[in-house]
Amino acid sequence: MSQLFRRKNYSETDTSTHLLRVLGVWDIVFFGIAAIIGAGSFSSLGEAVFRGGPGVILLYMICGFACGFTALCYAEFASRIPAAGSAYTYAYASFGELIAWVIGWALIMEYSFGNIYVAFSWSDYLTSFLGRLGMHIPDYLTCSYTEAKKAFMSGSENKELINAWKSAPLMGSLKFIVDIPALVINGLITWLCYIGVKESKNFNNSLVILKLAVIILVILIGFAYINTDNWTPISVETGTPSFMPNGFAGVMSAVSGVFFAYIGFDALSVLSEETKDPQKTLPKGMIISLVLCTVIYIALTLVLTGMVDYRKFDGVGDPLSFIFEKSNANVAWMELTVSFVAIVAITTVLLVFQMGQPRIWYAMSRDGLMPQKFQEVHPKYKTPAFATIITGVVVGLPILFTDKSFILDFTSIGTIFAFVLVCAGVLLLPAKEKIKGRFHLPYINGKIIFPIIFIGGLVAFYFWEPEFFQNLMKWNDPKEGEFRASIFFFILINIAICILTFIKNLSLIPLIGLSSCLYLLTGMSHENWFWFGIWFSIGLVIYFGYGYRNSKLSKS
Repeated sequence: MSQLFRRKNYSETDTSTHLLRVLGVWDIVFFGIAAIIGAGSFSSLGEAVFRGGPGVILLYMICGFACGFTALCYAEFASRIPAAGSAYTYAYASFGELIAWVIGWALIMEYSFGNIYVAFSWSDYLTSFLGRLGMHIPDYLTCSYTEAKKAFMSGSENKELINAWKSAPLMGSLKFIVDIPALVINGLITWLCYIGVKESKNFNNSLVILKLAVIILVILIGFAYINTDNWTPISVETGTPSFMPNGFAGVMSAVSGVFFAYIGFDALSVLSEETKDPQKTLPKGMIISLVLCTVIYIALTLVLTGMVDYRKFDGVGDPLSFIFEKSNANVAWMELTVSFVAIVAITTVLLVFQMGQPRIWYAMSRDGLMPQKFQEVHPKYKTPAFATIITGVVVGLPILFTDKSFILDFTSIGTIFAFVLVCAGVLLLPAKEKIKGRFHLPYINGKIIFPIIFIGGLVAFYFWEPEFFQNLMKWNDPKEGEFRASIFFFILINIAICILTFIKNLSLIPLIGLSSCLYLLTGMSHENWFWFGIWFSIGLVIYFGYGYRNSKLSKS
Protein backbone atom coordinates (compact mmCIF):
# COMPACT_ATOMS: atom_id res chain seq x y z
CA MET A 1 0.00 0.00 0.00
CA SER A 2 2.84 2.41 0.82
CA GLN A 3 4.17 2.06 -2.74
CA LEU A 4 0.98 3.63 -4.11
CA PHE A 5 1.92 6.96 -2.54
CA ARG A 6 5.70 6.67 -2.70
CA ARG A 7 7.18 9.85 -4.16
CA LYS A 8 9.94 10.12 -6.70
CA ASN A 9 12.81 12.42 -5.74
CA TYR A 10 14.18 14.37 -8.70
CA SER A 11 17.63 15.89 -8.85
CA GLU A 12 19.64 17.62 -11.54
CA THR A 13 21.07 14.25 -12.62
CA ASP A 14 17.57 12.84 -13.14
CA THR A 15 16.98 15.31 -15.94
CA SER A 16 19.80 14.14 -18.22
CA THR A 17 18.21 13.45 -21.56
CA HIS A 18 18.69 11.87 -24.96
CA LEU A 19 16.41 14.52 -26.45
CA LEU A 20 17.76 17.59 -28.25
CA ARG A 21 17.74 20.92 -26.33
CA VAL A 22 16.95 23.57 -28.96
CA LEU A 23 14.08 25.70 -27.55
CA GLY A 24 14.54 29.23 -26.18
CA VAL A 25 12.13 31.62 -24.38
CA TRP A 26 10.44 32.92 -27.53
CA ASP A 27 10.21 29.43 -29.00
CA ILE A 28 8.25 28.47 -25.86
CA VAL A 29 6.10 31.62 -26.19
CA PHE A 30 5.36 30.79 -29.82
CA PHE A 31 4.51 27.18 -28.99
CA GLY A 32 2.21 28.52 -26.26
CA ILE A 33 0.46 30.89 -28.66
CA ALA A 34 0.24 28.06 -31.20
CA ALA A 35 -1.54 25.83 -28.70
CA ILE A 36 -3.73 28.44 -26.97
CA ILE A 37 -4.76 30.55 -29.98
CA GLY A 38 -6.13 27.92 -32.31
CA ALA A 39 -9.19 25.72 -32.14
CA GLY A 40 -10.38 27.69 -29.11
CA SER A 41 -10.61 30.94 -31.08
CA PHE A 42 -11.33 29.60 -34.55
CA SER A 43 -13.90 26.96 -33.60
CA SER A 44 -15.10 26.44 -30.01
CA LEU A 45 -15.44 30.22 -29.50
CA GLY A 46 -18.67 30.13 -31.54
CA GLU A 47 -20.23 27.47 -29.29
CA ALA A 48 -19.14 29.39 -26.18
CA VAL A 49 -20.71 32.64 -27.42
CA PHE A 50 -23.99 30.91 -28.26
CA ARG A 51 -24.26 29.34 -24.80
CA GLY A 52 -23.19 32.31 -22.72
CA GLY A 53 -24.02 35.35 -24.85
CA PRO A 54 -21.87 38.48 -24.48
CA GLY A 55 -21.38 37.55 -20.81
CA VAL A 56 -19.07 34.73 -21.88
CA ILE A 57 -16.30 37.33 -21.76
CA LEU A 58 -16.50 36.98 -17.96
CA LEU A 59 -15.77 33.28 -18.34
CA TYR A 60 -12.70 34.02 -20.43
CA MET A 61 -11.53 36.33 -17.67
CA ILE A 62 -12.22 33.68 -15.01
CA CYS A 63 -10.39 31.03 -17.03
CA GLY A 64 -7.49 33.38 -17.70
CA PHE A 65 -7.33 34.22 -13.99
CA ALA A 66 -7.40 30.54 -12.99
CA CYS A 67 -4.85 29.56 -15.62
CA GLY A 68 -2.60 32.47 -14.63
CA PHE A 69 -2.26 31.18 -11.07
CA THR A 70 -2.00 27.62 -12.37
CA ALA A 71 0.78 28.70 -14.73
CA LEU A 72 2.71 30.06 -11.74
CA CYS A 73 2.37 26.64 -10.10
CA TYR A 74 3.54 24.94 -13.28
CA ALA A 75 6.46 27.38 -13.39
CA GLU A 76 7.43 26.49 -9.80
CA PHE A 77 7.43 22.80 -10.65
CA ALA A 78 9.30 23.41 -13.91
CA SER A 79 12.02 25.34 -12.06
CA ARG A 80 12.48 22.41 -9.65
CA ILE A 81 11.97 19.49 -12.04
CA PRO A 82 13.05 20.35 -15.59
CA ALA A 83 12.04 16.90 -16.86
CA ALA A 84 9.58 15.77 -19.51
CA GLY A 85 6.16 14.70 -18.30
CA SER A 86 4.34 17.87 -17.29
CA ALA A 87 1.81 17.48 -14.46
CA TYR A 88 2.51 13.74 -14.36
CA THR A 89 6.12 14.31 -13.33
CA TYR A 90 5.09 17.01 -10.85
CA ALA A 91 2.47 14.74 -9.24
CA TYR A 92 5.07 11.98 -8.88
CA ALA A 93 7.22 14.35 -6.83
CA SER A 94 4.41 15.68 -4.62
CA PHE A 95 1.60 13.10 -4.30
CA GLY A 96 3.22 9.79 -5.13
CA GLU A 97 2.88 7.07 -7.75
CA LEU A 98 -0.86 6.38 -7.82
CA ILE A 99 -1.86 10.03 -8.22
CA ALA A 100 0.95 10.47 -10.76
CA TRP A 101 -0.57 7.66 -12.80
CA VAL A 102 -4.03 9.24 -12.55
CA ILE A 103 -2.63 12.55 -13.82
CA GLY A 104 -0.64 10.85 -16.58
CA TRP A 105 -3.79 9.02 -17.64
CA ALA A 106 -5.74 12.31 -17.61
CA LEU A 107 -3.04 13.96 -19.74
CA ILE A 108 -3.23 11.12 -22.26
CA MET A 109 -6.92 11.90 -22.53
CA GLU A 110 -6.25 15.65 -22.77
CA TYR A 111 -3.79 15.47 -25.64
CA SER A 112 -5.23 12.56 -27.59
CA PHE A 113 -8.90 13.51 -27.34
CA GLY A 114 -8.07 17.19 -27.64
CA ASN A 115 -6.37 16.59 -30.94
CA ILE A 116 -9.38 14.64 -32.20
CA TYR A 117 -11.49 17.76 -31.69
CA VAL A 118 -8.83 19.94 -33.31
CA ALA A 119 -8.61 17.58 -36.30
CA PHE A 120 -12.39 17.84 -36.75
CA SER A 121 -12.14 21.65 -36.60
CA TRP A 122 -9.32 21.66 -39.15
CA SER A 123 -11.49 19.58 -41.47
CA ASP A 124 -14.43 22.00 -41.07
CA TYR A 125 -12.33 25.02 -42.02
CA LEU A 126 -10.65 23.26 -44.96
CA THR A 127 -14.02 22.17 -46.32
CA SER A 128 -15.41 25.69 -45.83
CA PHE A 129 -12.39 27.30 -47.53
CA LEU A 130 -12.49 24.96 -50.51
CA GLY A 131 -16.23 25.53 -50.82
CA ARG A 132 -15.66 29.29 -51.07
CA LEU A 133 -13.22 28.56 -53.90
CA GLY A 134 -15.84 26.47 -55.70
CA MET A 135 -14.32 23.07 -54.81
CA HIS A 136 -16.77 20.75 -53.07
CA ILE A 137 -15.89 17.61 -51.14
CA PRO A 138 -18.84 15.22 -50.67
CA ASP A 139 -20.42 15.83 -47.26
CA TYR A 140 -20.09 12.18 -46.25
CA LEU A 141 -16.28 12.54 -46.55
CA THR A 142 -16.05 15.58 -44.26
CA CYS A 143 -17.71 14.42 -41.01
CA SER A 144 -17.82 11.42 -38.70
CA TYR A 145 -20.46 8.69 -38.84
CA THR A 146 -21.62 9.46 -35.30
CA GLU A 147 -22.00 13.17 -36.01
CA ALA A 148 -24.08 12.61 -39.14
CA LYS A 149 -26.30 9.97 -37.51
CA LYS A 150 -26.92 12.12 -34.42
CA ALA A 151 -27.85 15.13 -36.58
CA PHE A 152 -30.28 13.07 -38.69
CA MET A 153 -31.95 11.36 -35.73
CA SER A 154 -32.40 14.61 -33.80
CA GLY A 155 -33.74 16.61 -36.75
CA SER A 156 -30.82 19.03 -36.75
CA GLU A 157 -30.87 22.11 -38.98
CA ASN A 158 -27.27 21.43 -40.05
CA LYS A 159 -27.82 20.79 -43.76
CA GLU A 160 -24.32 19.40 -44.39
CA LEU A 161 -24.65 16.68 -41.74
CA ILE A 162 -28.17 15.74 -42.85
CA ASN A 163 -27.01 15.51 -46.46
CA ALA A 164 -24.01 13.42 -45.41
CA TRP A 165 -26.33 10.85 -43.84
CA LYS A 166 -28.76 10.83 -46.77
CA SER A 167 -26.18 10.77 -49.59
CA ALA A 168 -23.60 8.39 -48.07
CA PRO A 169 -23.00 5.19 -50.11
CA LEU A 170 -23.73 1.86 -48.44
CA MET A 171 -21.13 -0.78 -47.58
CA GLY A 172 -23.44 -3.68 -46.89
CA SER A 173 -25.90 -2.27 -44.35
CA LEU A 174 -23.49 0.43 -43.07
CA LYS A 175 -23.28 3.94 -44.45
CA PHE A 176 -19.78 4.98 -45.52
CA ILE A 177 -19.17 8.27 -43.66
CA VAL A 178 -15.55 9.20 -42.90
CA ASP A 179 -13.87 12.53 -42.17
CA ILE A 180 -11.04 12.20 -44.69
CA PRO A 181 -9.43 15.66 -44.13
CA ALA A 182 -9.22 15.01 -40.36
CA LEU A 183 -7.49 11.67 -40.96
CA VAL A 184 -5.07 13.17 -43.48
CA ILE A 185 -3.96 16.08 -41.28
CA ASN A 186 -3.47 13.71 -38.35
CA GLY A 187 -1.14 11.59 -40.47
CA LEU A 188 0.86 14.57 -41.74
CA ILE A 189 1.30 16.09 -38.26
CA THR A 190 2.38 12.72 -36.84
CA TRP A 191 5.06 12.50 -39.53
CA LEU A 192 6.30 16.04 -38.79
CA CYS A 193 6.57 15.29 -35.05
CA TYR A 194 8.39 12.07 -35.89
CA ILE A 195 11.19 13.73 -37.88
CA GLY A 196 12.23 16.18 -35.15
CA VAL A 197 11.47 19.01 -32.73
CA LYS A 198 13.82 21.44 -34.51
CA GLU A 199 11.91 21.08 -37.76
CA SER A 200 8.65 21.37 -35.84
CA LYS A 201 9.89 24.51 -34.08
CA ASN A 202 10.77 26.33 -37.31
CA PHE A 203 7.51 25.31 -38.98
CA ASN A 204 5.50 26.37 -35.94
CA ASN A 205 7.12 29.80 -35.49
CA SER A 206 6.48 30.82 -39.10
CA LEU A 207 2.80 29.81 -38.91
CA VAL A 208 2.25 31.58 -35.56
CA ILE A 209 3.43 34.91 -36.99
CA LEU A 210 0.90 34.61 -39.83
CA LYS A 211 -1.87 33.60 -37.44
CA LEU A 212 -1.29 36.51 -35.05
CA ALA A 213 -1.23 39.02 -37.90
CA VAL A 214 -4.65 37.93 -39.16
CA ILE A 215 -6.21 37.78 -35.67
CA ILE A 216 -5.08 41.37 -35.06
CA LEU A 217 -6.60 42.26 -38.43
CA VAL A 218 -9.91 40.62 -37.42
CA ILE A 219 -9.96 42.66 -34.20
CA LEU A 220 -9.11 45.96 -35.89
CA ILE A 221 -11.58 45.59 -38.77
CA GLY A 222 -14.23 44.02 -36.57
CA PHE A 223 -14.33 46.97 -34.17
CA ALA A 224 -15.54 49.16 -37.04
CA TYR A 225 -18.66 46.98 -37.41
CA ILE A 226 -19.60 46.69 -33.73
CA ASN A 227 -23.18 47.46 -32.74
CA THR A 228 -23.12 48.03 -28.97
CA ASP A 229 -26.78 46.95 -28.70
CA ASN A 230 -25.58 43.39 -29.38
CA TRP A 231 -23.76 43.44 -26.03
CA THR A 232 -27.09 43.71 -24.17
CA PRO A 233 -29.58 41.42 -25.97
CA ILE A 234 -33.00 40.62 -24.54
CA SER A 235 -32.79 38.09 -21.70
CA VAL A 236 -34.75 34.87 -22.20
CA GLU A 237 -35.58 34.91 -18.47
CA THR A 238 -36.54 38.52 -17.71
CA GLY A 239 -37.37 39.93 -21.15
CA THR A 240 -35.09 42.91 -20.52
CA PRO A 241 -31.70 43.82 -22.03
CA SER A 242 -28.93 41.84 -20.32
CA PHE A 243 -25.21 41.21 -20.69
CA MET A 244 -25.96 37.60 -19.67
CA PRO A 245 -29.17 36.75 -21.58
CA ASN A 246 -29.07 33.08 -20.51
CA GLY A 247 -28.19 33.89 -16.89
CA PHE A 248 -24.98 33.08 -15.07
CA ALA A 249 -25.69 29.35 -15.39
CA GLY A 250 -25.73 29.87 -19.17
CA VAL A 251 -22.33 31.53 -19.00
CA MET A 252 -20.91 28.66 -16.93
CA SER A 253 -22.37 26.08 -19.32
CA ALA A 254 -19.86 27.38 -21.87
CA VAL A 255 -16.89 26.43 -19.68
CA SER A 256 -15.87 23.46 -21.89
CA GLY A 257 -15.63 25.61 -25.00
CA VAL A 258 -13.84 28.43 -23.21
CA PHE A 259 -11.43 26.34 -21.17
CA PHE A 260 -10.51 24.26 -24.22
CA ALA A 261 -8.86 27.42 -25.50
CA TYR A 262 -6.45 27.46 -22.55
CA ILE A 263 -5.35 23.85 -22.19
CA GLY A 264 -2.46 24.36 -24.59
CA PHE A 265 -0.14 25.97 -22.04
CA ASP A 266 0.07 22.61 -20.25
CA ALA A 267 1.78 21.26 -23.37
CA LEU A 268 4.72 23.62 -22.83
CA SER A 269 5.90 21.87 -19.68
CA VAL A 270 6.29 18.54 -21.50
CA LEU A 271 9.02 20.18 -23.60
CA SER A 272 11.34 20.61 -20.59
CA GLU A 273 14.00 18.22 -21.85
CA GLU A 274 14.11 19.95 -25.24
CA THR A 275 14.41 23.44 -23.71
CA LYS A 276 17.64 25.31 -23.13
CA ASP A 277 18.05 26.29 -19.45
CA PRO A 278 14.48 25.13 -18.62
CA GLN A 279 14.51 26.47 -15.02
CA LYS A 280 14.56 30.01 -16.44
CA THR A 281 13.15 29.57 -19.94
CA LEU A 282 9.96 27.58 -19.27
CA PRO A 283 8.46 29.83 -16.54
CA LYS A 284 9.04 32.97 -18.61
CA GLY A 285 7.67 31.44 -21.80
CA MET A 286 4.56 30.01 -20.12
CA ILE A 287 3.57 33.23 -18.36
CA ILE A 288 4.22 35.51 -21.35
CA SER A 289 2.20 33.32 -23.71
CA LEU A 290 -0.72 33.04 -21.27
CA VAL A 291 -0.97 36.81 -20.72
CA LEU A 292 -0.82 37.56 -24.45
CA CYS A 293 -3.44 34.94 -25.30
CA THR A 294 -5.88 36.07 -22.58
CA VAL A 295 -5.81 39.63 -23.90
CA ILE A 296 -6.40 38.36 -27.44
CA TYR A 297 -9.38 36.21 -26.38
CA ILE A 298 -11.04 39.07 -24.52
CA ALA A 299 -10.68 41.32 -27.59
CA LEU A 300 -12.01 38.60 -29.93
CA THR A 301 -15.03 37.95 -27.71
CA LEU A 302 -15.87 41.66 -27.62
CA VAL A 303 -15.68 41.81 -31.44
CA LEU A 304 -17.79 38.70 -32.09
CA THR A 305 -20.56 39.54 -29.62
CA GLY A 306 -20.57 43.18 -30.79
CA MET A 307 -20.73 42.44 -34.52
CA VAL A 308 -23.35 39.66 -34.51
CA ASP A 309 -26.27 38.71 -32.23
CA TYR A 310 -25.06 35.83 -30.05
CA ARG A 311 -28.00 33.61 -31.08
CA LYS A 312 -26.71 33.41 -34.65
CA PHE A 313 -23.69 31.39 -33.49
CA ASP A 314 -25.78 28.23 -32.96
CA GLY A 315 -23.89 25.39 -34.66
CA VAL A 316 -21.30 27.74 -36.21
CA GLY A 317 -17.94 25.97 -36.39
CA ASP A 318 -16.06 28.82 -38.10
CA PRO A 319 -17.05 31.94 -36.07
CA LEU A 320 -14.23 34.25 -37.17
CA SER A 321 -15.07 33.89 -40.86
CA PHE A 322 -18.83 33.76 -40.12
CA ILE A 323 -18.88 37.35 -38.82
CA PHE A 324 -17.70 38.58 -42.24
CA GLU A 325 -20.27 36.63 -44.30
CA LYS A 326 -22.85 38.38 -46.50
CA SER A 327 -25.56 38.08 -43.86
CA ASN A 328 -23.34 39.84 -41.31
CA ALA A 329 -20.54 42.35 -42.02
CA ASN A 330 -20.33 41.35 -45.72
CA VAL A 331 -16.54 41.68 -46.09
CA ALA A 332 -15.79 38.95 -48.63
CA TRP A 333 -12.00 39.27 -48.66
CA MET A 334 -11.82 38.96 -44.88
CA GLU A 335 -14.12 35.93 -44.93
CA LEU A 336 -11.77 34.17 -47.35
CA THR A 337 -8.60 35.29 -45.56
CA VAL A 338 -9.78 34.15 -42.15
CA SER A 339 -10.89 30.78 -43.53
CA PHE A 340 -7.41 30.18 -44.93
CA VAL A 341 -5.52 31.36 -41.86
CA ALA A 342 -7.78 29.27 -39.60
CA ILE A 343 -6.44 26.20 -41.37
CA VAL A 344 -2.92 27.42 -40.55
CA ALA A 345 -3.82 28.27 -36.95
CA ILE A 346 -5.40 24.94 -36.19
CA THR A 347 -2.46 23.16 -37.80
CA THR A 348 -0.15 24.69 -35.18
CA VAL A 349 -2.41 23.44 -32.38
CA LEU A 350 -2.32 19.94 -33.81
CA LEU A 351 1.46 20.17 -33.92
CA VAL A 352 1.90 21.19 -30.27
CA PHE A 353 -0.58 18.65 -28.92
CA GLN A 354 0.86 15.87 -31.05
CA MET A 355 4.31 16.72 -29.69
CA GLY A 356 3.05 16.68 -26.10
CA GLN A 357 1.39 13.27 -25.99
CA PRO A 358 4.45 11.11 -26.86
CA ARG A 359 6.50 12.87 -24.19
CA ILE A 360 3.95 11.94 -21.52
CA TRP A 361 4.29 8.30 -22.55
CA TYR A 362 8.06 8.74 -22.70
CA ALA A 363 8.17 9.94 -19.07
CA MET A 364 5.77 7.24 -17.82
CA SER A 365 7.75 4.52 -19.61
CA ARG A 366 10.99 5.78 -18.09
CA ASP A 367 9.43 5.26 -14.66
CA GLY A 368 8.34 1.73 -15.54
CA LEU A 369 4.61 2.51 -15.58
CA MET A 370 4.36 1.95 -19.34
CA PRO A 371 6.21 -0.57 -21.56
CA GLN A 372 9.86 0.31 -22.32
CA LYS A 373 9.09 0.63 -26.02
CA PHE A 374 7.52 4.02 -25.34
CA GLN A 375 10.87 5.55 -24.29
CA GLU A 376 12.57 4.50 -27.51
CA VAL A 377 14.34 7.52 -29.04
CA HIS A 378 14.98 7.63 -32.79
CA PRO A 379 18.77 7.44 -33.41
CA LYS A 380 18.68 10.12 -36.10
CA TYR A 381 15.77 12.42 -35.25
CA LYS A 382 16.16 12.23 -31.43
CA THR A 383 12.39 12.04 -30.92
CA PRO A 384 10.30 9.47 -28.98
CA ALA A 385 9.62 7.63 -32.23
CA PHE A 386 7.39 4.71 -31.19
CA ALA A 387 5.31 6.87 -28.84
CA THR A 388 4.80 9.40 -31.66
CA ILE A 389 3.49 6.73 -34.02
CA ILE A 390 1.14 5.32 -31.37
CA THR A 391 -0.14 8.84 -30.71
CA GLY A 392 -1.06 9.17 -34.37
CA VAL A 393 -2.98 5.89 -34.18
CA VAL A 394 -4.74 6.80 -30.91
CA VAL A 395 -5.88 10.12 -32.39
CA GLY A 396 -6.76 8.68 -35.80
CA LEU A 397 -9.00 5.77 -34.84
CA PRO A 398 -11.62 7.68 -32.77
CA ILE A 399 -11.99 10.16 -35.66
CA LEU A 400 -13.93 7.38 -37.36
CA PHE A 401 -16.67 7.02 -34.75
CA THR A 402 -16.89 9.95 -32.31
CA ASP A 403 -18.19 13.54 -32.50
CA LYS A 404 -16.99 17.02 -31.53
CA SER A 405 -19.35 17.93 -28.68
CA PHE A 406 -18.54 14.81 -26.65
CA ILE A 407 -14.80 15.22 -27.22
CA LEU A 408 -14.87 18.90 -26.20
CA ASP A 409 -16.47 18.23 -22.80
CA PHE A 410 -14.41 15.11 -22.17
CA THR A 411 -11.11 16.87 -22.84
CA SER A 412 -11.85 19.92 -20.70
CA ILE A 413 -12.85 18.04 -17.56
CA GLY A 414 -9.64 15.97 -17.62
CA THR A 415 -7.48 19.05 -18.07
CA ILE A 416 -9.10 21.05 -15.26
CA PHE A 417 -8.73 18.00 -13.02
CA ALA A 418 -5.00 17.91 -13.82
CA PHE A 419 -4.69 21.64 -13.07
CA VAL A 420 -6.36 21.13 -9.68
CA LEU A 421 -3.76 18.53 -8.73
CA VAL A 422 -0.85 20.69 -9.95
CA CYS A 423 -1.96 23.60 -7.74
CA ALA A 424 -2.55 21.26 -4.80
CA GLY A 425 0.83 19.63 -5.42
CA VAL A 426 2.69 22.92 -4.99
CA LEU A 427 1.18 23.22 -1.51
CA LEU A 428 2.93 19.95 -0.57
CA LEU A 429 6.38 20.95 -1.81
CA PRO A 430 9.07 21.70 0.80
CA ALA A 431 10.78 25.07 0.92
CA LYS A 432 13.74 25.36 -1.47
CA GLU A 433 16.92 27.35 -1.57
CA LYS A 434 16.70 30.41 -3.78
CA ILE A 435 19.08 30.25 -6.74
CA LYS A 436 19.75 33.43 -8.69
CA GLY A 437 18.31 33.35 -12.22
CA ARG A 438 15.68 30.68 -11.51
CA PHE A 439 11.97 31.16 -11.01
CA HIS A 440 10.74 31.17 -7.41
CA LEU A 441 7.05 31.22 -6.52
CA PRO A 442 6.63 33.96 -3.88
CA TYR A 443 5.33 32.69 -0.54
CA ILE A 444 2.42 34.71 0.81
CA ASN A 445 0.83 33.31 3.94
CA GLY A 446 -2.81 32.59 3.11
CA LYS A 447 -3.86 31.95 6.72
CA ILE A 448 -6.02 35.08 6.94
CA ILE A 449 -6.04 36.38 3.35
CA PHE A 450 -7.51 33.32 1.62
CA PRO A 451 -10.55 32.93 3.95
CA ILE A 452 -11.21 36.66 3.57
CA ILE A 453 -11.02 36.41 -0.24
CA PHE A 454 -13.30 33.37 -0.35
CA ILE A 455 -15.92 34.68 2.09
CA GLY A 456 -15.79 38.12 0.45
CA GLY A 457 -16.34 36.52 -2.96
CA LEU A 458 -19.26 34.52 -1.60
CA VAL A 459 -20.89 37.67 -0.19
CA ALA A 460 -20.35 39.55 -3.47
CA PHE A 461 -21.90 36.64 -5.39
CA TYR A 462 -24.93 36.74 -3.08
CA PHE A 463 -25.54 40.45 -3.73
CA TRP A 464 -24.93 40.00 -7.48
CA GLU A 465 -27.22 36.95 -7.92
CA PRO A 466 -29.40 36.81 -4.78
CA GLU A 467 -32.09 34.69 -6.45
CA PHE A 468 -29.57 32.01 -7.46
CA PHE A 469 -28.14 31.88 -3.95
CA GLN A 470 -31.57 31.68 -2.34
CA ASN A 471 -32.48 28.71 -4.57
CA LEU A 472 -29.13 26.99 -4.06
CA MET A 473 -30.66 23.77 -2.69
CA LYS A 474 -33.19 23.35 -5.53
CA TRP A 475 -31.23 20.72 -7.42
CA ASN A 476 -34.20 19.40 -9.39
CA ASP A 477 -34.46 22.53 -11.52
CA PRO A 478 -34.05 21.30 -15.15
CA LYS A 479 -32.03 24.36 -16.18
CA GLU A 480 -29.79 25.23 -13.23
CA GLY A 481 -30.12 22.23 -10.89
CA GLU A 482 -26.76 20.61 -11.77
CA PHE A 483 -24.92 23.92 -11.54
CA ARG A 484 -26.48 24.72 -8.13
CA ALA A 485 -25.47 21.31 -6.78
CA SER A 486 -21.92 21.83 -8.06
CA ILE A 487 -21.72 25.28 -6.44
CA PHE A 488 -22.93 23.82 -3.13
CA PHE A 489 -20.12 21.25 -3.08
CA PHE A 490 -17.64 23.88 -4.28
CA ILE A 491 -18.52 25.98 -1.21
CA LEU A 492 -18.13 23.02 1.15
CA ILE A 493 -14.72 22.08 -0.29
CA ASN A 494 -13.48 25.65 -0.03
CA ILE A 495 -14.62 25.93 3.57
CA ALA A 496 -12.49 22.86 4.29
CA ILE A 497 -9.56 24.47 2.43
CA CYS A 498 -9.99 27.67 4.49
CA ILE A 499 -9.79 25.67 7.74
CA LEU A 500 -6.71 23.76 6.53
CA THR A 501 -5.07 27.00 5.39
CA PHE A 502 -5.62 28.60 8.79
CA ILE A 503 -4.02 25.59 10.53
CA LYS A 504 -1.13 24.95 8.09
CA ASN A 505 -0.28 28.51 6.92
CA LEU A 506 -0.57 27.46 3.25
CA SER A 507 0.77 29.60 0.39
CA LEU A 508 -1.77 32.02 -1.13
CA ILE A 509 -0.89 31.78 -4.86
CA PRO A 510 -1.42 28.02 -5.31
CA LEU A 511 -4.52 28.28 -3.07
CA ILE A 512 -6.10 30.79 -5.45
CA GLY A 513 -5.17 28.61 -8.43
CA LEU A 514 -6.68 25.55 -6.72
CA SER A 515 -9.93 27.31 -5.79
CA SER A 516 -10.29 28.89 -9.25
CA CYS A 517 -9.87 25.56 -11.05
CA LEU A 518 -12.32 23.89 -8.66
CA TYR A 519 -14.80 26.60 -9.59
CA LEU A 520 -14.36 25.84 -13.30
CA LEU A 521 -15.32 22.23 -12.58
CA THR A 522 -18.75 23.44 -11.44
CA GLY A 523 -19.60 24.03 -15.10
CA MET A 524 -19.28 20.32 -15.91
CA SER A 525 -22.43 18.19 -16.14
CA HIS A 526 -23.10 14.87 -14.42
CA GLU A 527 -22.72 13.18 -17.80
CA ASN A 528 -19.20 14.63 -18.14
CA TRP A 529 -18.29 13.22 -14.72
CA PHE A 530 -19.75 9.82 -15.62
CA TRP A 531 -17.58 9.41 -18.71
CA PHE A 532 -14.54 10.77 -16.91
CA GLY A 533 -15.15 8.14 -14.23
CA ILE A 534 -15.21 5.42 -16.91
CA TRP A 535 -11.89 6.63 -18.32
CA PHE A 536 -10.44 6.86 -14.81
CA SER A 537 -11.51 3.26 -14.06
CA ILE A 538 -9.87 1.94 -17.24
CA GLY A 539 -6.66 3.70 -16.20
CA LEU A 540 -6.68 2.06 -12.78
CA VAL A 541 -7.10 -1.38 -14.36
CA ILE A 542 -4.03 -0.76 -16.55
CA TYR A 543 -2.02 0.60 -13.62
CA PHE A 544 -2.66 -2.35 -11.33
CA GLY A 545 -2.29 -4.78 -14.22
CA TYR A 546 1.07 -3.41 -15.44
CA GLY A 547 2.41 -0.23 -13.82
CA TYR A 548 2.21 -1.34 -10.18
CA ARG A 549 4.28 -4.47 -10.85
CA ASN A 550 6.83 -2.84 -13.19
CA SER A 551 7.37 0.49 -11.46
CA LYS A 552 11.03 1.33 -10.95
CA LEU A 553 10.21 2.57 -7.45
CA SER A 554 9.14 -0.95 -6.48
CA LYS A 555 12.50 -2.28 -7.65
CA SER A 556 14.66 0.32 -5.93
